[in-house]
Amino acid sequence: MKVTRTKIDGLIIIEPNVYGDKRGYFFESFNKKTWENALGFVPEFVQDNESMSAKDVLRGIHFQNPPDEQGKLVRVIKGSVLDVAVDLRKNSPTYGMYEKVLLSGENKKQFYVPAGFGHGFLTLEDDTVFSYKCTGFYNADNEGGILFNDPDLNIDWGINNPLISEKDQHLEKFSNFASPF
Repeated sequence: MKVTRTKIDGLIIIEPNVYGDKRGYFFESFNKKTWENALGFVPEFVQDNESMSAKDVLRGIHFQNPPDEQGKLVRVIKGSVLDVAVDLRKNSPTYGMYEKVLLSGENKKQFYVPAGFGHGFLTLEDDTVFSYKCTGFYNADNEGGILFNDPDLNIDWGINNPLISEKDQHLEKFSNFASPF
């Protein structure tokens, strides 16, 4: 597998070895030994999630507050997304900065987003299937979020009117956010 560390410490892009022929393809979406050898650490994943979305759906920017914080290994099974992680670690030199990655069923890239980051994605195709492994269990009482179009973050999603849930339309502004990380 190919590992690319981004400009923001902790965020990692993973490109698995994909073996294909006229029958189709095969790849290991996660292998504990491979992670240990390539990255020197292995997160303990405790929950897997999957969503399907129409084109132009924007989900995020979400996170779980301590003590229920979550790291995520995200990937797209079908379709494509613009995936975004925002550094919410208050003592980080990259606090408030973000990284964008194009994930698709075709490129098979994965994005590791550790605890202490906000996460969101925009679907670029209909019927996009998004899958992710989590290092912590979801707890509705400890979920949090930042507005996807917050002017202080200035994320270029490449779209003017995405489809947003009612809940995500009322998330906190970054300027009012007191990071628990």
